[in-house]
Amino acid sequence: MAPYASDDSTTGGEVDEQRSGRRKAARYVVPVTVMGVAAATIGLVPALADSGDPDLPKITAQQLIEKIAKSDVQQLSGTVKISTDLGLPDLGGLESSLMSGAASPDGGGSSADPTAKLTELASGTHTLRVAADGPDKQKLSLLENAAEYSIVHNGKDVWAYDSKSNEVHHGTASESGKASGSGKDQQPPATPKDFAEEALKAADDTTSVTVDGTAQVAGRDAYKLLIKPKQSGSTVGAITVAVDAKTGTPLKFTLTPASGGSAVVDAGFTQVSFAKPAASTFDFTPPKGAKVTEEKESGKASEKGFGKGFDKGEARRHAPKSEKELGKGLDGMKTIGEGWNSIATFDTGGEGVPSGETGGDLGGFVNSLGDKVTGKFGSGTVFSTRLVNALITDDGKVYVGLVTKDALVKAADAGK
Repeated sequence: MAPYASDDSTTGGEVDEQRSGRRKAARYVVPVTVMGVAAATIGLVPALADSGDPDLPKITAQQLIEKIAKSDVQQLSGTVKISTDLGLPDLGGLESSLMSGAASPDGGGSSADPTAKLTELASGTHTLRVAADGPDKQKLSLLENAAEYSIVHNGKDVWAYDSKSNEVHHGTASESGKASGSGKDQQPPATPKDFAEEALKAADDTTSVTVDGTAQVAGRDAYKLLIKPKQSGSTVGAITVAVDAKTGTPLKFTLTPASGGSAVVDAGFTQVSFAKPAASTFDFTPPKGAKVTEEKESGKASEKGFGKGFDKGEARRHAPKSEKELGKGLDGMKTIGEGWNSIATFDTGGEGVPSGETGGDLGGFVNSLGDKVTGKFGSGTVFSTRLVNALITDDGKVYVGLVTKDALVKAADAGK
């Protein structure tokens, strides 16, 4: 976690001493990691009914963050509600088709593949059941209408099951990267703790961190940690984390945008227990008649089917000249600005967004989702959500961050 500036008694020196060497990484967390979080699993949870704010001992922001860091809850079970209010444009169902197509039988994949299935959490309201018993046993279930999707990690095995299609995806902890250890970081966040960790990594000396009273969440007493950018120009208004007073576990995470209105990110437990789950919770055997896809089979097939149908036409001109060239652009990614106003920028090696004239129907559709802008840099297209904005210039440069459209244009102008 990078250093931050607190509005209470915590000093920058104390935090530097405990979190030195993380500042550089934190600058990338805001525009890149949080962008990924937003695209994967962020949500809005209706305010939980409080039975009055609990009377808890006073605590500083520094002490509360230390309490989160020291929290070592190995066993829990509960229900988490997540929904999304990113303000994404209406794609008329296209996004669902693309997501399901990525794992369709024609592409050799499986509807149970977590990389495709969990993208559904990017919109709508969802209920998750979660359970954990140490680093080698976890279960996450997405409850749907008359159906259920579950990911079960038990020892070396990682199973994913889609009851709607009766399909199973199987991998191992070392192959799939969906289980414990370093692979855990590749999973989309699903609990308040996941979201809180990302937010705290992003906190630096451009951030105000304070304790904002107490609350009761899922029947448990909690402190409220308030994180706010000190700078103007960020799309982030404030982040509130409700922290369990006894265990230090984040119980609720809320991100409100600077533009106002409903929360963009809010994930919270509606029920939670820190008792040891039953061992049978993590047992899984493929149901009779289920189609089982092994991890390696899925990877080979999806690679073969990727990009099918996009190898012809004028729109290809606007793609990077080669995958190698695109890779060079990503390797050359740099950050402009600091803190919450950080902007990630890189050169795709392509020619920007295809126009309706040269890109056909696809180019026209893509352009309809963005706003054309001009400046000293030339011209380009801005794609906006309530949290993340991205500018793609006509000469293929990309600027993205949790900042306003004007901030992106200013950064592009400064780069000329």
